[in-house]
Order: sequence, then structure tokens, then C-alpha cells
Amino acid sequence: MLLALDVGNTNITMGVYDKEKLLNTYRITTKIPRTSDEYGILIMELLRDDNIDPGKIKGSIIASVVPAVMHSLISAVIKYVKTNPIIVGPGIKTGIRIDTPNPKEIGPDRIVDAVAAYEKYGGPILVLDFGTATTYDLVEKDGRFTVGITAPGIRISAKALWEDTAKLPEIEIVKPKSILANETISSMQAGLMYGQIGQTEYIIKQVKKETGYKDLKVVATGGLGRLIANETKAIDEYSAQLTLDGLRILYDKNR
Repeated sequence: MLLALDVGNTNITMGVYDKEKLLNTYRITTKIPRTSDEYGILIMELLRDDNIDPGKIKGSIIASVVPAVMHSLISAVIKYVKTNPIIVGPGIKTGIRIDTPNPKEIGPDRIVDAVAAYEKYGGPILVLDFGTATTYDLVEKDGRFTVGITAPGIRISAKALWEDTAKLPEIEIVKPKSILANETISSMQAGLMYGQIGQTEYIIKQVKKETGYKDLKVVATGGLGRLIANETKAIDEYSAQLTLDGLRILYDKNR
């Protein structure tokens, strides 16, 4: 079995694979400082609660955009899961080529998503990840990663609203019944959700226009990706486990 960990700015998403089958996923808050023992005990408890024997895990892989947690997390995986994790970064075999002016600037999470999308669907393909930031990445037919667009995520925009304005409350991020809002909460929800939908549709449209790829396949992932994908025909498919699948694919290429 394989333990895959995707370390994002908000959550650490953990998945356990038996060959190509994803057995279960778990989320751990990233921003809480933890020691290696705390990470290790938490990982072991989550696995055992699902009757997954940690002793059967023979490999691990980590992609992270949060360097501060890596020492403790890597140590936890080595000590408790008894594997030396593959770390997604420069030098790793991916099956795609980062064709940008500075390839090292491309985050590991984006590389993982691009690998998964290209392996599963082929190219050209536009990969959207609705995480802390919303990213739009283009992989060409020949496997070249050529374009990366970054926008504020929905949660970042929402947080800015209620933290930087004196009278606006913290709200649930959901689509209201109508854009014609007439009170504070639905007004904020309408602005956030319809604004994100509009941004998504316009960026996809502009990418298709400037590349000439009229039939460009568009795949989305990320925590709030399903919410947006359900509201627009511009997204062809939503894949909740795209990033974890990418980690599994990279592990198989590099073990």
C-alpha cells in the first residue's frame, strides 16, 4: 500500500492506495504547529480507525507548498510508517516537461495536478485547482507545461471581506438562491460565488482564444471545485482525487 500526502496552505490531504485503488482520504489542518510525534500518532490513529494496517504501507510520497511543516512530517512518516518518502521537487521523474522561463517556480502541487490530468486525459488540457489559491495550468499535447495562471481562492477573498471590513460577518461559502441579494449575508455569498464563476468562465474563454484550442478539455479539482464545476459548463469534469492520483502516478514513476 501507498501513503500519499498533499500539503497545502490550509489542509494536509492524506490518501491510502492499494495499488490503483484509493482506500480512503483524510484531512489534517496545516496551520496548527505539530511535532513529528504528534503527526505520527495522528496518522496512525486515522489509519487504525479505518482498519488500515500501517504495517502494510510499503511506500510514501509527499508534495508540499508549506516548507515549515516538512521536517516534522517527514520525520513522522519515517518513524511511524517506516518508509522513506519520495518528495516531489526538482529532479523527480514526472512524464511532463516544465516549459516555462523558471521551472523551479512551479509549485509541487501544480506539477502533481498536471501529471495526473495529462496521464488520465491526455493533452492539451487545462487543469483548475480551487484551493487556497485558484490555479489554471495548461499542459500541451506533447506533455509540455506551458501556462500557469494564479488567482485568489474563494476562501482568501471571503476572509478579506470579513477581516478587512468592520461590519461584514464571517459567512458560509455557498451559492445563494439568486444573485439579486437584498441583505448582507446573501450579498456576500452572491459576490463570492458568482464572482468566482464569472472569473472561471472568462479565464477559460481567454485561454482558449489565445491558444486557439477551441476544444480544450478543462478539468477541475480542489476543495471548492465541485461547487464551481456544478454551476458552469466551461468545466468539463470535476475530479476530487486528482492530486492524490497524481502522487500515486509519480510514486510509480520514481520508486
